Amino acid sequence: MNHTRWKLAREKELSEGCSEPAEVTAERAETRLAMAFAKAVYDRRKELGLSQTEVAERSGLTQAKISRIEGADTVPTLPLLRRLAAAMDASLSIALDAEHEEVTFTARSAA
Repeated sequence: MNHTRWKLAREKELSEGCSEPAEVTAERAETRLAMAFAKAVYDRRKELGLSQTEVAERSGLTQAKISRIEGADTVPTLPLLRRLAAAMDASLSIALDAEHEEVTFTARSAA
């Protein structure tokens, strides 16, 4: 069974009244947030035309750490978020609710 079929089968089960444990729901939300953040970092880096190494140098991190962030393999701390935003010359906005996560880097305007 390929991934698309699995996802559709799972969604069908949930729509038919099957429910998943609260722990699974919480883990799913954490994964969505990590993936939203990873995508935002990747998109901003590409927008700036930077490599992972260049972002690492600007932020005082390692290229491996940037790779783990973009791969949603790490949970960033608040100081790390600040360093990344500064390194990518942007402000960082994170909006959360029960079913939606939105992470955006907004370019700082030239002063």
